[in-house]
Amino acid sequence: MKRILSVALTLVLLLSCITPAFAQEPLTLAGSQIPVILLGGDGEPIYDGEGNFLFDIDNLGKLFQGSDRKELLQSVANVLQPFLLEGLTVGKWDNYYDALEKEIAELFGDVRLDENGNPRIGSDISKERRETNAYNMANDNKGDKGYYSIQDYHFWYDWRLDPMENADQLAAYINAVKTVTGADKVSLCGRCVGNNVMLAYLAKYGFDSIYGFGIDGTSSNGGEFISDAISGKFKLDGAAVERFMIDYDTLGMMDFSDFIMATVDLLVKSGAMDGLSKAVRATIYDKVAVGVTGALARSTFFTMPCYWGFVKAEDYDTAIRYVFGEEGSEKRTQYAGLIEKLDRYHEQVVLQIPTIMKTLREKDIKTAIISKYGFQILPICESRNVISDQYASVTNSSFGATTADSIYETLSDEYIAQRVAEGNGKYISPDKQIDASTCLYPDYTWFTKGARHGEWTTTENEIMYTVTTADRQLTVDDFDLTQFMVYDKPTKTMSPMTEENCHTEYWTLDATADHPSNIFQRILPFFRSLKNWLQAAFAAIKARIAKG
Repeated sequence: MKRILSVALTLVLLLSCITPAFAQEPLTLAGSQIPVILLGGDGEPIYDGEGNFLFDIDNLGKLFQGSDRKELLQSVANVLQPFLLEGLTVGKWDNYYDALEKEIAELFGDVRLDENGNPRIGSDISKERRETNAYNMANDNKGDKGYYSIQDYHFWYDWRLDPMENADQLAAYINAVKTVTGADKVSLCGRCVGNNVMLAYLAKYGFDSIYGFGIDGTSSNGGEFISDAISGKFKLDGAAVERFMIDYDTLGMMDFSDFIMATVDLLVKSGAMDGLSKAVRATIYDKVAVGVTGALARSTFFTMPCYWGFVKAEDYDTAIRYVFGEEGSEKRTQYAGLIEKLDRYHEQVVLQIPTIMKTLREKDIKTAIISKYGFQILPICESRNVISDQYASVTNSSFGATTADSIYETLSDEYIAQRVAEGNGKYISPDKQIDASTCLYPDYTWFTKGARHGEWTTTENEIMYTVTTADRQLTVDDFDLTQFMVYDKPTKTMSPMTEENCHTEYWTLDATADHPSNIFQRILPFFRSLKNWLQAAFAAIKARIAKG
């Protein structure tokens, strides 16, 4: 029961926190002598001060171990009682919020940070990772191979912390690597949260020590998955829920039975799911949205400053209010130390990202940006139908690409004709969903369809490494693979995108079936879904009988 309760209540926040391209002609890779420092994203296992395992995003189920039935039922009762007796009856919700926060917080225990955004009980990444950092800071890892690879100087850090604090550690690491290798500069290649740390480093320490800068799958410029979720931009969409589940099931991130998937499809096609959403919005939604968001955020991942780096600039003030209350509130006072860190990163990094990114070219820093897409973003977000990688829209992760208005659409023929007439036709993706010409760096930005936010492919690594260590700024024209690529997960291969291979989505897009405008458009999809549900139900019953 506790698992059901926690999953149902924290999915929006829990998941939000939840790896050969060759030049057309030989390149003089003088930059191969440049040390490359790689920064991964979140998810590195966390341990307590004595080395005992605490948390691993890839193994969230461990949070639920060790709870007996009585304890689970009591946890559910602790939350339901104030909800039913005080909330629904007399409109008093504070005790419900407090109970919700307490019960969920117990699951996350000491992996959460304290009110100042500092680790509890000395929690950190593993001792072995810290020892690896120390070794790398004292050794030239070029070795017999005669060059530096992208993995030679992997910088390990506690991803939960304030990126500005991790930037201090990165600065010490960079200086040590420069000293031990004799290099004047290093290149940085980052993923996800690692990009936040890299940007914080540039904001705080400048550009003088940086030769190349590679960004893959960033949400640093705004990640709707998180930004919408904690700033009140909620809108449940049944069809989006189904696509989201299909993505996670197909990718092996969750395991849904055929019966569950058929049930969800029937709820969508019948209109029941959207009807429930409308009923909630018309009754208690406005009364509980802020309180529930704040309780879940404080009890899960949003005592961790790293994730606040994904909140869009325009959503920041609202998100602070949703999570910590109005100015002068008790929660604002309690979390004043954490909020100070969040404000600093927001003001010194997030608001300065346009300037920081433009300065890369002014300083002739070799730059590579990789944006991913082809997946459903969180289905309860207002931005649920944007072209995205599950976490961030392509517009944000590519620093400015123009995209179709939704996953159901393509760029209009008139728009494409205009871009072609202007000489920018080559920047239109074969699936006609993206115009890369409006990116900050249209010639240094690649797009991968079919690789989700957390998928770090060999090809993407090679592109980042090649660009950030070359003796000149390479462009998309310097590679056999085109600016728009398609990733095939089963074979782990990358191919140039064409009109024939560009439809990589795991779901079928049918705007009329997903959102029928009249009863006639609803009838046929509903009966098809009902037939599939009955078949799945009978199969589940037979399987249960066979098991005895």
